[in-house]
Amino acid sequence: MAQQDRDPRAGADTARWRVLRLAGLSAAPDPGMDRFARLVARLLHVPVAFVSLAEDGRQILPGMIGLPEPWAGRRALPLSHSPCRHVVASGEPLVLADVRADDRLRTSPAIADLGLVAYASMPLTDGEGLVLGSLCALNHEPRTWDDDELADLKDLAAACSAELCLRILSAQRSAQKGLETARASAERARSEAERLEHEAQTGLDHAELLLKASEELAQTSGVEDVRRRLHDLLVGVGKPSYVGLLVVGKNELRRIPDPDNANSVEHENITLPTGAAFPSARALQERRTVFVPDREALVNEYSPEAVRFFDRLGLTTVMCLPLWGSRSLLGVLAIGWAKRHEVSITERATLTAASGYIAQAVERAQYLDERISVARQLQEAMLTDLPLANSIDISALYQPAADDHMIGGDWYDAYHLPPTSPGADPALMITVGDITGHDMHAATVMGQIRSMLRQATLDHPPYSPATALTALDAACTVLPIDAGGTLVHARLDPAPPGTPSTLTWSNAGHPPPLLRTPDARVTLLEEHDSLLHQALENVSRSEHRRELPPGSTLLLYTDGLIERRDRDIDATIPQLAGLLARHGTGPLSELLRRIGNRMADPPPEDDVVLLALRVP
Repeated sequence: MAQQDRDPRAGADTARWRVLRLAGLSAAPDPGMDRFARLVARLLHVPVAFVSLAEDGRQILPGMIGLPEPWAGRRALPLSHSPCRHVVASGEPLVLADVRADDRLRTSPAIADLGLVAYASMPLTDGEGLVLGSLCALNHEPRTWDDDELADLKDLAAACSAELCLRILSAQRSAQKGLETARASAERARSEAERLEHEAQTGLDHAELLLKASEELAQTSGVEDVRRRLHDLLVGVGKPSYVGLLVVGKNELRRIPDPDNANSVEHENITLPTGAAFPSARALQERRTVFVPDREALVNEYSPEAVRFFDRLGLTTVMCLPLWGSRSLLGVLAIGWAKRHEVSITERATLTAASGYIAQAVERAQYLDERISVARQLQEAMLTDLPLANSIDISALYQPAADDHMIGGDWYDAYHLPPTSPGADPALMITVGDITGHDMHAATVMGQIRSMLRQATLDHPPYSPATALTALDAACTVLPIDAGGTLVHARLDPAPPGTPSTLTWSNAGHPPPLLRTPDARVTLLEEHDSLLHQALENVSRSEHRRELPPGSTLLLYTDGLIERRDRDIDATIPQLAGLLARHGTGPLSELLRRIGNRMADPPPEDDVVLLALRVP
């Protein structure tokens, strides 16, 4: 009867406790487990991730990123705060878009204390199948976990379980050391541990490759830039000696040489007929991956020209993967090894997945390359050079829209006013505006409005922004200009060193500028009037003044930075203000680049202009 009444969970808890002691894990930071938490956070784009292991009456967190205090310092959670206990109990993944809708967790104190809303967790096991804990991803907002994210989390959990097995086996081997009868078993454990370590490291290398591919290739600016990044990107999988890129042309493959290696053999063999007896051409013709295991296969199956080319590159094994775009085959990725190399199934699958990211980058780069010369010419025509000023730092950034309309009506302008006295620093006029539309007409109207506003300003001393806008309104009601949009027009009057400068501005329906003072406080300059439109008559333009203490930073921008279909503008402006508060003391060009990158997810559907001023 006593045997029947015994709780089976007690045996599992004892086994888990023994295994965790063997693995050397406790409620303390562990570099290896922290690495898995960081990979989960980066791959799944979550603020919180941790390795949770079941201990008597609590969950310990040897691997963790993103948890608030006091939990981050304690490296442990009570069971009341741990949804992972359900994974330990069931041995199954637990994936929830919103825990507040789940009967088991809707009352969990972790919702308030940890910010737990969306949750995804995969079980961690030892070599005997005992569930030790889970690898967890936590989000502060509801989200739907897609299949690729869950597959990545599952792969990382498998790699983490392998790492746990390695530690356990290593500890068992040490405990048995010295026993003659256990030497054979220890050797098998060592081999198994090495295999598990190799598999774990390989899994991490492959996961890091795909993560790096998604991050690195998203930033490429042209086909040459894609080519430049390829070798460093793929070096972690199989350690190839050569990575090449060929793109489809008219009845030919065009090789993209490494732009950083002027002496490469690639520069001597730029084009290749699509019917050539080369592995890359065959991959294109047959629309499949082509693998050449050694030089003998190369000699038997391909042309002497192909043999000479790969001999000069010093390659023995070659693999060529087709690069599929959204509508057609874009080219071929060529990977080569100096020594004979066996490509495993996992390695082939990883390289195939990476080729998908490379194809996306090539497709985007080809599009950009086709349009970049026109876009640059139009940008040069639209955007003025920034003036040099001793008393003011100024920087600007223009980012074209992510869709097909690279040119629009967003612009900035900055110029000095006539000096009021000899030797005095002249006042600076600045404008950021957005003319309605995303085509050449919008760009043309923008150019007209910019010139008219300059003239209106210079014709009305003492150069009141509101007076200039009023004159512009009057001209737009008379002239046949289909002008509509928003803008901020401002004058900055510099002051002697150590004293505040004065900003005077008038806002025609534009998003509010942000002012960061030296105490890191960010203020929205929210005062504004009606937008600019030729149909609006008798618009009253007001202007406002603000002192800018030394060290202040002023940020003006267009609505493409803050407007998204799936995001509330009331959330994006505070996000922008937070970026300005944290990074507002750095170089202005770096500040604008950081803001442009952080706010560009998802990519903007409209052009973006950023203009920043700083009183030194």
